[in-house]
Amino acid sequence: MSDHKIEERNIGKAEVTDDHLQQEKKDDDSLTSSSSPAQSKWKARFSALFSRKFLTILLLGQVLSLCITATTLFSTKLAQGENPVSIPTTQSFLNYFVLGVVYTSITLYKEGFSGWIETIRRRSLYYILFALIDVEGNYFMVKAYSYTSLLSAMLLDTWTIPCVVLLSIFFLKMRFVRWHYLGVLSCLAGMGFLIWSDMKAGKDFPGSDYVKGDLFCLLGATLYALSNVGQEFLVRQRPMYEVVGQLGFWATVINGIQLAILERKEVQNINWTPEVVGYIIGFDIAMFILYSVSPILFRLSSATFFNLSLLTSDLYGLIFGVYLFNATVNNIYAVAYVLIFLGILLYNVWPAPEPQFSRVLSDRTDSKVQPIAGDATTMV
Repeated sequence: MSDHKIEERNIGKAEVTDDHLQQEKKDDDSLTSSSSPAQSKWKARFSALFSRKFLTILLLGQVLSLCITATTLFSTKLAQGENPVSIPTTQSFLNYFVLGVVYTSITLYKEGFSGWIETIRRRSLYYILFALIDVEGNYFMVKAYSYTSLLSAMLLDTWTIPCVVLLSIFFLKMRFVRWHYLGVLSCLAGMGFLIWSDMKAGKDFPGSDYVKGDLFCLLGATLYALSNVGQEFLVRQRPMYEVVGQLGFWATVINGIQLAILERKEVQNINWTPEVVGYIIGFDIAMFILYSVSPILFRLSSATFFNLSLLTSDLYGLIFGVYLFNATVNNIYAVAYVLIFLGILLYNVWPAPEPQFSRVLSDRTDSKVQPIAGDATTMV
């Protein structure tokens, strides 16, 4: 009997223990459920920073930033060599020509000659305007450095970012949230620290005509913004190989005319040493990568993120400059890089805004813009 009672007593304790554990589990579940909406909300937002998509666009953005750094370094080498060379229009012409040959060939392979002619017939005005804006944006930004000071040009160059944001809101119908604006402000603050550091180090170079140079810089930055937003408008509706091919085709024509007018004598008088040829080839390889990869970033993210990513190019340029031009580094550069990189992270806490403009260049029947089918990392 005693053994039987002990067994009943143990069973009773076990039941009480099970009931107690179940009650504790219910209490834990209730606490978790009561706090889960807020926790899951923040977890979902910041988890985007560890997603494959964000890591992809972060990598692409920094690759493009390094391309900008490379073009600056090659141009500097050309300008500071034994036989200084300054032929920005010619350098751009070679890039546009190669882009036109490569991507027009892809267009002909995929769509045939009749498809390419149809593109010219139906959409050439869009592409001519896009090419004209891109060519002149490059021209005025390069010319600005000939007239204004280096620091003024760096400061005014950041005008591209607010322009891109405003153009994206009004023309692409994008809806930004506070995280996007905080990211932009953080990046601009980082750029401010970078310029301040250069001022303290006395790295400014005097200009010959500040008013003309500053106006050229503002005009070039505005044209850059129009070009970036225009390219996003195009690649979200048309295959990327078509957009880049048409840009290369029409920009070659426009830039060729400009070259014949402005740089014909300079090209004839160049001493074509192996170094000069090598620097020009290096410049155009970097530009080719830039123009080939940027449409992918526009489709995966936005023109705003593209421009934020390019702000790190000045910092990469400093790193290379330490070894190539005996540049000096101070702690302010580290603060600038942290602020710019923090801005890139803040911008992506919230998903990138999707454009809501009407699809006017697509062959599809739907009127609202939709991502083109296929992998966005390919030239579809």
